[in-house]
Amino acid sequence: MKRLFPLLLAALICVLAPIPASADTKSEMLMWVSDAESKLNQLAEAMPANKYAWRPGKGVRSVGEVYMHVASANFGIPTLWGAKPPAGFDIRTYEKSLTTKADIQKALKESFASVKANIEALSEADMEKPVNLFGTQTTARGACMLIMSHAHEHLGQSIAYARTNKVTPPWSMAEATASKKEGGK
Repeated sequence: MKRLFPLLLAALICVLAPIPASADTKSEMLMWVSDAESKLNQLAEAMPANKYAWRPGKGVRSVGEVYMHVASANFGIPTLWGAKPPAGFDIRTYEKSLTTKADIQKALKESFASVKANIEALSEADMEKPVNLFGTQTTARGACMLIMSHAHEHLGQSIAYARTNKVTPPWSMAEATASKKEGGK
């Protein structure tokens, strides 16, 4: 037992010791941003143009405004760590600046390309830069995490909007088709 105690203690210390942040955190962030990008772009394509003005209630963002809200955050949040927004971008008005399906889809795609380039450009030292995020002190890394969670939050909202309008998310249809094929073997 006396020989076993030091081994158990060493094992316990290893298990309880803080795990350093992954050197590949940026790649993981970009993976999740790309996941939201793919699904939001698929939904934006699947929603009929005449549903872009649909909203679930008065004072709630429309389908198109949700996509523009995501685009606005993708362009705007990186400015908090010093990234340059597109020419003419104004976070206060951007969300309502476009109304057609084609224009909104283009803006959404451009915003994801921009945010991914801005995250990719951050060094590890840059990730630790202090950022005031809407009154909360964080780092550029924290702002990147907000971008990921924000996009997925509005992905969920967009899924609900789509299903309410009898639009099935395209990846759901693909998964259902694959499941039927596997079950039919």
